[in-house]
Amino acid sequence: MTAIEGWTQTLGAGPLLLIAAAAIAVLLVLIIRFKMHALLALITVSLATAFATGIPADKVVGVLVGGFGTTLGTVALLVGLGVMLGRIVETSGGAKVLADYLIGVFGEKRAPFALGLASLIFGFPIFFDAGLVVMLPVVFAVAHRLGGGVLRFGLPAVGAFSVMHVFLPPHPGPVSASAILGANVGLVVIVGLIAALPTWYLTCFLYGLWTGRKLVLPVPEILGHASAEAEAHPPRFRTVVSILLLPLVLIFLNTGLNTLATSHLLPDTVKDQQWFQIIRALGDTPVALLISVFVAALVLGMRRGLHGSRLEGLLESSLGPVCSVILITGAGGMFGAVLRTSGIGKALADVLGDAGIPVILAGFLISSILRIAQGSATVALTTTAGLIAPAVAEAGVGGLQLAALVVAVAAGSVVVSHVNDAGFWMVGRFMGMDVKTTLATWTVMETLIGVTGFGIAAVVFAVAGAVG
Repeated sequence: MTAIEGWTQTLGAGPLLLIAAAAIAVLLVLIIRFKMHALLALITVSLATAFATGIPADKVVGVLVGGFGTTLGTVALLVGLGVMLGRIVETSGGAKVLADYLIGVFGEKRAPFALGLASLIFGFPIFFDAGLVVMLPVVFAVAHRLGGGVLRFGLPAVGAFSVMHVFLPPHPGPVSASAILGANVGLVVIVGLIAALPTWYLTCFLYGLWTGRKLVLPVPEILGHASAEAEAHPPRFRTVVSILLLPLVLIFLNTGLNTLATSHLLPDTVKDQQWFQIIRALGDTPVALLISVFVAALVLGMRRGLHGSRLEGLLESSLGPVCSVILITGAGGMFGAVLRTSGIGKALADVLGDAGIPVILAGFLISSILRIAQGSATVALTTTAGLIAPAVAEAGVGGLQLAALVVAVAAGSVVVSHVNDAGFWMVGRFMGMDVKTTLATWTVMETLIGVTGFGIAAVVFAVAGAVG
């Protein structure tokens, strides 16, 4: 929870829960029933919720702006640079080249599986947001080529990034939870894979195919189309793959160096070297995407006859369609900040923590409540780990059981993605879905991911306990 100096929440869990439920209900009614623009609805409901929960009036605007700015600080650059890269890849014919290759190798019937598999691999080193914007041009190109709507191809790919981001180190949530609970990161990776792969297959791939058949949505035009000239003279496959792999390699390098920097494998004299810090900086996601945009502009733009104002116009045109995505995502972060600051999630977690239920189930439920209450999976995961750490230490849980506990808490942190989650707005807007459709597809899929992942983690926990 974001603390406000000199102010303490005096409302109990009951009133806070009613306020949170009412706020979400009003928000959905405004957007779905009255067709109010999501940005206006989110700001209005965030303001009303802040006053209703007793946040001091002179601090309300600061909380709102802080939540908005914090979210934009992590999302705006990634989305902006990502769509620039996506527009270049798409309009050069590069996305079509990759789509044709995947279809040629796996066949048309297995194209959704191929996209999901590629996203699982890409999703290991990079965060959900960055993976989404890099992979979407290929998803849209395959959907254009084969038809059948965007969900059939998009949900397996987007779900893969979500699964990897939630369950597996080196992503921040499971790494932080492992550190707080004292779990071995290597064992967390093993249990995370045991949970992530079947979870993706059942809840993203199979569910994506079923939903795609049931609900056929047109492929969004947000990234444009390749010109006739580009389709007649497309770039080479290895060129396109190299450009898309460039940010992944840089980010993976950054992740590896960060892991080394927090371990005892490197001496402090190396960690403090300027060259070491520069290489780490080059692999930070915004910097990696910036470098990739420049390389794509040179290789897929300038060297193919796209110069000056034409290239600048292409990049400029990519930003217009995503301005709404960026602003609405920031407003979702604003709503989440109000819910965090008000203490709604913590009050509910405290009540549940006193219920005397098994520690692995308590971890999952507390994490789920925090996720529903404030939106951020990483915040839910790390906060829950801190709340249950004393109980875990007292129970003497260790080894494989502790790793399974981390994965179970991670599973709770992904359920019921809704209007206070930045990912909800990114996925919905990028894939051309309204709020009602996003709730019926993305929210359901995220909940299935969490429940299935928890089930697998609970089985591992039980087996490890029986064997041990």
